[in-house]
Amino acid sequence: MSKKTKETTLELSPNAITVLERRYLLRNDEGKVLEAPQAMFERVADTIAAAEKEFKTGRVPAELAKEFLQIMTSLEFMPNSPTLMNAGRDLGQLSACFVLPIGDSLEEIFESIKQTALIHKSGGGTGFSFSRIRAANDVVLSTKGVSSGPISFMSVFDAATETIKQGGTRRGANMGILRIDHPDIMDFIMCKRDQTVLTNFNISVGITEAFMEAVEKDADYDIISPRNGEVVSQRSARKVFDRIIDLAWTNGEPGIVFLDRLNRENPTPHIGEFEATNPCGEQPLLPYESCNLGSINLAKLVTEDSKVNWDRLSEVVELATRFLDNVIQVNKYPIEQIREMTWANRKIGLGVMGWADMLILLGIPYSSEEAIELANRVMKFIKEKSRMTSQVLANERGAFPNFEGSIFDNGGEPVRNATCTTIAPTGTISIISNASSGIEPLFAVSYVRKVLDNDVLVEVHPIFETIAKKRGFYSKELMKTIAEHGTIQDIDEIPEDIRDIFVTSHDISPEDHILMQAAFQNHTDNAVSKTVNFCNNATREDVATVYRLAYQSGCKGVTIYRDGSRDMQVLSVKKEKVKPEDTVPHESAKKRVKRDRPRALSGSTYQMQTGCGPLYITVNEDDAGVFELFTTMGKAGGCASSQCEAIGRLVSLAWRSGVQARQAVKQMIGITCHKPAGFGENRITSCADAVAKAIQMHMIEHEEIDMTHANNGGACPDCGGPVEHEGGCCVCHVCGYSECA
Repeated sequence: MSKKTKETTLELSPNAITVLERRYLLRNDEGKVLEAPQAMFERVADTIAAAEKEFKTGRVPAELAKEFLQIMTSLEFMPNSPTLMNAGRDLGQLSACFVLPIGDSLEEIFESIKQTALIHKSGGGTGFSFSRIRAANDVVLSTKGVSSGPISFMSVFDAATETIKQGGTRRGANMGILRIDHPDIMDFIMCKRDQTVLTNFNISVGITEAFMEAVEKDADYDIISPRNGEVVSQRSARKVFDRIIDLAWTNGEPGIVFLDRLNRENPTPHIGEFEATNPCGEQPLLPYESCNLGSINLAKLVTEDSKVNWDRLSEVVELATRFLDNVIQVNKYPIEQIREMTWANRKIGLGVMGWADMLILLGIPYSSEEAIELANRVMKFIKEKSRMTSQVLANERGAFPNFEGSIFDNGGEPVRNATCTTIAPTGTISIISNASSGIEPLFAVSYVRKVLDNDVLVEVHPIFETIAKKRGFYSKELMKTIAEHGTIQDIDEIPEDIRDIFVTSHDISPEDHILMQAAFQNHTDNAVSKTVNFCNNATREDVATVYRLAYQSGCKGVTIYRDGSRDMQVLSVKKEKVKPEDTVPHESAKKRVKRDRPRALSGSTYQMQTGCGPLYITVNEDDAGVFELFTTMGKAGGCASSQCEAIGRLVSLAWRSGVQARQAVKQMIGITCHKPAGFGENRITSCADAVAKAIQMHMIEHEEIDMTHANNGGACPDCGGPVEHEGGCCVCHVCGYSECA
């Protein structure tokens, strides 16, 4: 390991600074930011290096802190978000993901709900298997009644998550898994067909190899009662598989997890079996385990002459592995059982980001055999170097306590960590690092970001911008054209060799997505988070082909997303129809003139069920777009009616003065004054929330929503920026919003 540490100047993109200020940096009680990004990294480095004091043969903390600081400020390595947020602070909870057990008794179920609340309060996400809960309408001997089944209890977990989230903490997220042979599997597959329920859950079906074999043979398979382990019926595997495909095609869920494959590579089978994963599916964990994740930015490990810098990659892997083992030591765990299990197995998950960027810098197309070969080579190198470092740490500090009886207990070298590698969705840390996310292809070469009122910024991939200027085909007009077009593949003025390497997720076939995932999975201890993107006109058979290919190629699970298939996309806004006099820059906002009301306007009225009764919301338009909004409150009066009238007047004034419809949505959506779970099919949480959702409906019905744009997740509910689906989660590449964090 290199002992030389060079000083690094911290260079952050504007988006990185935005994300850090909004979500990571220390604040006072009034919300004022108290630390600079450099100070945050120093806080993290000092805290994690201090773990060395607990080991007799550890490194000198002050010296190691400098090395940790260097790999973070150079953006070569970044730990998961809770570590950046909480290291060196009172909360001190540094893990991103946990798995909790769920038994079949009310006592066990509600104990898990309590523990879930504690984890979400601390900023973690949770995964569960509901497979041990007896089927709906099965007998409950203690009460002589019948069970309500696993899906009803999922709703209780969902409501608890919503309540904790409403308290203003970091958003909690859940993964719910049910075995394919559970009697309620068909209800589970269908449970998120209505996208307004279980909104705090990702769901995946736990697939067995017996089931997949039955699918291929078009045979029946056994349905097993979790209450007594007996076979209670049989079902057609092909019909169940087709139902999974149908729902995944419809809205991206459920995903699938190959349980037998997970458990074949379980490093501690003597301790327990895998039943569940973390919220994005890449981290199988035993009950009460947590995992600490971090990612190496591969884009920073390419030399100036376009070669992989293997020597520096080796140094970063060694430092990152030590860093993550230290995290386990200094972490403040929300539950004692989690501390005990995490210390017993000491799992870490070192992964990568910036993979697409690395390929671009090397001039290698993402969908090529050369890219697959390099993926195997890079991840094999990382896994081997991390495992070697784990052996060094075991010699310094001892093997993980459950080593005896593990798959490593075969006369070989002891290891410090039961697992070392995971490919996670890097979401906000890739924004901080100005890198492409995980192993995903580019989210976009260029995209439009709307700010304030009518101001528009065109964001361009930095490597593309540099090449375009160097090769002489850069222009602001071209960058805007690319942003509106969503791809560069049919823009002839861009050289062909550039088009070959700057591909986005929709330029790549679903099969190529899976092949890349499988290449990284070949050399990853845990699992690989990746979203297989489909265009909107993909068929159900296309989805089925990818699910089968994921199984055949050795993946541990798969998540797909068909463009435009989720209601989240209601915020992906087209250019609005505005008069020339309204298209003025923000600096000239004072010169805007309020539009006069024509004698007649057309519009629509929407009925929304609120806690105050039915609210009728009318949205009217003129030639330039939305113009005014009126509200009528059912039988209620008093404050509710007057406040709704005030909302309508202010929204109307804003629209007539040139404010975009989405800005009104952004300000009002999610405001809560009733029960957190909301009322009615639209989960209305307040009258203001009802108005926001009515505006969204109007925008969809009047085609002010672009459902075909390559921004496959729509627009961010926080800032209006573009959102991408990755690892089963929506992530904003502007402000760092994530529906799973």
